[in-house]
Amino acid sequence: MILIAKQFARLRHYCYKFIPLIAVFLTACTFNQQLTTEKNGSITNPLWINHQQQLVKLTKFQTRGAFAYIGPDNKTYAKFFLQQYTLSNYRLLLTNPLGTTELELNVTPDVTQLMDREGKKYVNHHPAQMIYQLTGMEIPIENLHYWLIGLPTNATSFTLDENGLLKTIEYRQNGETWHLNYLAYHQDSQPKLPSRIELTQGKQRIKLKMDSWTLNE
Repeated sequence: MILIAKQFARLRHYCYKFIPLIAVFLTACTFNQQLTTEKNGSITNPLWINHQQQLVKLTKFQTRGAFAYIGPDNKTYAKFFLQQYTLSNYRLLLTNPLGTTELELNVTPDVTQLMDREGKKYVNHHPAQMIYQLTGMEIPIENLHYWLIGLPTNATSFTLDENGLLKTIEYRQNGETWHLNYLAYHQDSQPKLPSRIELTQGKQRIKLKMDSWTLNE
C-alpha cells in the first residue's frame, strides 16, 4: 500500500508521541578510551590510507545508541538500532524509553518499508522522502551508513585529524549544505569507529551517539 498524505500525518502523530525522551541519552554517558578529534591531518597520512582500506571492507555491521534532532519547530529524542546487511540493505529501529518499538524502517535496493507502532506497514521507494513526510526531519540517509563508520563517500569535501580519522564532512545537494563534525571515536574498536557525530544544515542539528558497534565478517 502506497503511503498517502493522511497516513503520513497519522504516523507523524505517533512519532511525536514518543519524542520526549530525556536528553541524558546524549549527554550523561561517557565513553571509555574515548579518542577525540582535534588537530588536522593529511589525506596522504598512511594511517588514513590504511584506515580507509579497512572501512571499505565493512559491509555488515550493527550499531546502537541514541540520536537527537533539534529543528526550528520541534525536537526529537530516541534510542536507535541500525543493522546493515549490505551497502543497500539495512534496518533502522527506533524505540521509546521502555524499549517498545515505535518505528521500523527496512531498506532494500528496490523498496523501502516502514512499520509503525501498531504494526501497520507502508511502502515507498525513497527512504529520505519517507522520513521527511513522516517526521519533518531532512536526513541524508542515503549516505548516512557510510558516514556512520567514518567514510566520506559522496562528500563535497572533508578533513582528517592527526590520527588519520575523518574529522569533518561538507555535503552539498539540491542547494543545501550539510556539515558533519566527528567529535570522538571508540579507541578500543578495530578499526576505530565513531562514537559521537553532529550534523548541521541551516537551523537543523542532529546529534548521534553510538554506544556500541558489532562487526560481522
